[in-house]
Amino acid sequence: MFDKLKKAFGGSNEPKAPKVEEKVEAAPVETKAPAEEPKAASAKPRIGYIHLSGCTGDAMSLTENYDILSTVLTDMVDIVYGQTLVDLWEMPEMDLCLIEGSVCLQDEHSVHELLEAREKSGLIAAFGSCAITGCFTTFARGGQQAQPKHESFLPINALIKVDLALPGCPVAPEMIAKAVVALCEGDLDYLKPAMDWAACDKGCGCDVLTNIIRQGLCTGCGTCALACPTRAMGFSEGRPSCDRDRCIKCGSCYMMCPRSWLPESRIKKETGL
Repeated sequence: MFDKLKKAFGGSNEPKAPKVEEKVEAAPVETKAPAEEPKAASAKPRIGYIHLSGCTGDAMSLTENYDILSTVLTDMVDIVYGQTLVDLWEMPEMDLCLIEGSVCLQDEHSVHELLEAREKSGLIAAFGSCAITGCFTTFARGGQQAQPKHESFLPINALIKVDLALPGCPVAPEMIAKAVVALCEGDLDYLKPAMDWAACDKGCGCDVLTNIIRQGLCTGCGTCALACPTRAMGFSEGRPSCDRDRCIKCGSCYMMCPRSWLPESRIKKETGL
């Protein structure tokens, strides 16, 4: 795992071994081997987390990775930035920054943090539906008791370039874990759909109707209904239907539909057509 991780992010064990041996030969009494450990840690992907405007459900999904979370955090990545790191005020360089929530244009701090994250991050991941499509925050029109001036909420790709998106309201814990592992291993084939989703602006059940059902692509698998967090997506005669009064425009139904992103060549290959 570490070999793949270091190759993906420019690290390697090969140049370090000779240096340790040379130091041991020149000064056998003063062994410098332990000093190499911090360098190995620095070769791990440096990951940051930013929470903008949302319900924090995606952060809760991240913490639900009980079975592998300790391995991911201690052995595979370094968490270098986040709200819980209260002793770190300056944003460091990051390989990946997970951004949850839409951005409020009236919140100057959030806008500044978002723009700074783009400058200091190799990859930006829109983390959840609010970051990708704006989700329910787009219905806000100001007048909230806590922040009455906050009225304009946009998906983060309206202000910065997004490299990959992890959809969901909230994102499934398994998707988070697998995406991080794929990043560590440099598995771009696995991350390809997430990269394609970064440019997706479909956030309503009506998009499933227009782009999937009416194009003859729907197989009636039911994935869209299972992905809907508000039960707005239903089924009628084996085909999806959308209750617009329930729809919060999170985009989960469209992004989880296998016909919305699976390439035609891949479909033909898997079906033998």
